[in-house]
Amino acid sequence: MSYFYLSCTLLLTVYGQVVIKWQVANAGVFPDTPQGKALFLGKLLLNPWIISALVAAFGAALTWMAALTRLDLSHAYPFLSLTFVLVPVLSVMLFHEPATVPKVIGILLVCAGVIVGSQG
Repeated sequence: MSYFYLSCTLLLTVYGQVVIKWQVANAGVFPDTPQGKALFLGKLLLNPWIISALVAAFGAALTWMAALTRLDLSHAYPFLSLTFVLVPVLSVMLFHEPATVPKVIGILLVCAGVIVGSQG
């Protein structure tokens, strides 16, 4: 069950990042004035998708706590690095961001780090 909670933490975190990027991209350019910035961010905070991302972040915190009841922090924490794999992959797929050679190498290094870092 611990790995289920760990997976939920990971997926909820990724969900939140992707949804926030999607909604921020739809909101337009960040204003220059302090009042414009406050209004822009206030509107985003009332956006149901943004609210769902914030709820997902809270859910991720809860599932993280549940996972840590059975797993050592030094074993579980490297798995959260997979957000650095999933978010860029989804960014390429959903937002058509470039998949450069350095990004691909970085993703492969993160995967290797998770494998090594989660051992023992």
